[in-house]
Amino acid sequence: MSREVTIVYAPKISQNINCLPRNEENMIHRSKFTRVTICVSCLLTILLAISASLTWAKDIIPVGEKVAVDAQGHDIYQTNANGIRIGYKLIGSGEPLLLLTGLGCTMDRWTPEFIEEASKNYQLIIMDNRGMGYSTDNGQQFTYRLFANDVIGLLDSLGVQKTNVLGYSQSSVTTQNLLLYFPDRVNKAVIHATSTDGKAVAAAFKRIPLPDNPTIKKQLQSAMGWKAPLEKMPLIKNQVMLLVGTADTVVGTKSSKIGPSGFSVGNRAQACLG
Repeated sequence: MSREVTIVYAPKISQNINCLPRNEENMIHRSKFTRVTICVSCLLTILLAISASLTWAKDIIPVGEKVAVDAQGHDIYQTNANGIRIGYKLIGSGEPLLLLTGLGCTMDRWTPEFIEEASKNYQLIIMDNRGMGYSTDNGQQFTYRLFANDVIGLLDSLGVQKTNVLGYSQSSVTTQNLLLYFPDRVNKAVIHATSTDGKAVAAAFKRIPLPDNPTIKKQLQSAMGWKAPLEKMPLIKNQVMLLVGTADTVVGTKSSKIGPSGFSVGNRAQACLG
């Protein structure tokens, strides 16, 4: 299969500064919503683009310990993976779709409307990033390669050999690392609000104080130091969609344009008006 890269420009998506406390969100305005609200109509378009292409005999069975139940009644589990305990939940039935959320976020920040629609066609694997929510942190320095290894550890625990991936903001860079270093574990990927150079994030946070949360500080340090290996991008053979909000004042659209150029793809784009 030849690789495909599609860029979706979403003019009505501006995005918030991920999941920082409200007073810090307001200082750099990336969204008119207080939750991580990714335009549901755009994401449904994305889900249609991730056409059913994997054959699955049965749904994923949860492993590990049940530790909680979310507000919608979904069970939350923890399992040992990559030296930590990773919190996750499984929702829906069908092909697996892994949802990786942004800086400072926990898995409950995905909008219920999106989860409800997506779970009609996919079995969602929703996890907390290292040190957030129900996932623990063993003190290692945060890197995107480490985050990718966390994902692979969870997939191994669940017995999932290959999955579709939607990575938002911080986790869009984790998704880049999954595609670069674990391409055989990814079917199709959606990279949303991504960065190829942490200078933009560093510049944004010159205008606001760093949060007190030590985990978020570690996340920010990894984000500010990120430099995508653009020379390796042509090696990616997976089908990829990039979603970017044209009003995003943190990463902007530049990285989402640079990234596809590494795939040696022409000016192919479709509009998604949320």
